[in-house]
Amino acid sequence: MSGQPGHRLRKVICGACLAALSTGYVWAAGDEPILPPSSVTASTVPANGDVNPYGVAFVPAGVPSWSTLKAGDVVVSNFNAKSNLQGTGTTIVKFVPNGTPITFFQGHNLGLTTALAVLRSGFVLVGNLPTTDGKTPTSQGSLLVVNPQGGLAAELKNPTLLNGPWDLTVIDRGGSVKVFVSNVLSGNVARLDLSIDETGVHVLPTSRIVASGYMHRSDPTAFELGPTGLAYDADHDVLYVASTADNAVFAIYGAASATHDAGVGRLIYQDNAHLRGPLGLALAPNGHLVTANGDAINPDPQQPSELVEFTVDGRFIAELSVDPSQGAAFGLAFGRDRHGRVRLAAVDDATNTLTVWTLGESGNN
Repeated sequence: MSGQPGHRLRKVICGACLAALSTGYVWAAGDEPILPPSSVTASTVPANGDVNPYGVAFVPAGVPSWSTLKAGDVVVSNFNAKSNLQGTGTTIVKFVPNGTPITFFQGHNLGLTTALAVLRSGFVLVGNLPTTDGKTPTSQGSLLVVNPQGGLAAELKNPTLLNGPWDLTVIDRGGSVKVFVSNVLSGNVARLDLSIDETGVHVLPTSRIVASGYMHRSDPTAFELGPTGLAYDADHDVLYVASTADNAVFAIYGAASATHDAGVGRLIYQDNAHLRGPLGLALAPNGHLVTANGDAINPDPQQPSELVEFTVDGRFIAELSVDPSQGAAFGLAFGRDRHGRVRLAAVDDATNTLTVWTLGESGNN
C-alpha cells in the first residue's frame, strides 16, 4: 500500500496481475485491479515557484543519448505561476524522488496544460492556454515543441485544430507522429499528423477533427470544463476520451486513420457512483482505463480526488484517493523506469506533488 497520508485503496492489486505486468503491457481477461501497492512522492515546484501541476509524461525508451531527459524520467507541466493565478505557469520539470524538481523548460506567460508528451525523438510536446486574469483565456493557445535540450523549437497554432489544447496522447513512430489533442474551448478532439526531420516539425494536410460535440464551458473554480483525458489503444485503434462536463468516457473507433468527424463516439462509461468530472485518462497495462476525478462535476466530499479504474466495457474495478481534499487529481500516466519496471504517476495539485507507484518488476515470467 502507498503509506501516503490520505491515500485509500478499496481493492488491492493481486499477485496474478503483478505477474502479468512484469511481462509487459498486456490485456487481461479478468477484473484484477491495477491500482498500486508502493510509491514515492516529491514536490513539483521548481525554483521559480510555479504551482498547480497538470500534465504528466514518462520519457520513452529510445530517446537520443544527447537529450537532457533520459528514458524512464518523469516530467510534469505547471499551469499556475507562483502567484497561483491560473493559466500563468511556465515550466516543465523533471521529477526527482524525495527531492526538488529540475526545470527542463521555462517559457513566459503560458499556462501549460495537461497536454504533455515526450517523443522518441527527444522532442517534448506541451499545450498551453494562457490568461492574464486567471479567469478568461487570452488566446486559443497552442502546442509548443520543445527540443531535447529544453529549448523552444516551434509553436504550432491552428484556429481549427488547436482551440484550448487541454490534453493529448500520441502514436509515436519516430519520424512520423500522430497527436490527438482535446480542445476544451470548442469541445472537440483533433488529430495532428506530424512529420519530424532535421528541418523541424511539420503539420501534414491529413490532420483533422476526429470527434466533437462534447459539453464545454468555463468554470469559476476549474477554469474550463470540456473534453480532457485521452488514451489510445494501438492494438484496436480506439481513442478513449474522458469528457469532464459530460461526466462520461467515450470511445472513437478507427481514430488513427479517420477521415471524418465521429461526433462524441460511443459512450462506454457513465457512472455517477464513481465518476466526478473525469480529467486525465490512461490505458493501464492490464487493458483497463484509469481516470482522475477533478470533482468539478458530481462532487462527493467522502470520495475526494480519486483515480478510478474501470474496464473498456464500462465495469468499475477500483478507486484510489490521491488527496483528502477535493479537486486535487488531474494528470496521470503509465510508463516504465530505466530498469523496465512498470509505473503509474499522478499529480496532486493541492499539495503540488507527484506520486510515482511501482507496479511490477521487469523480466520474462
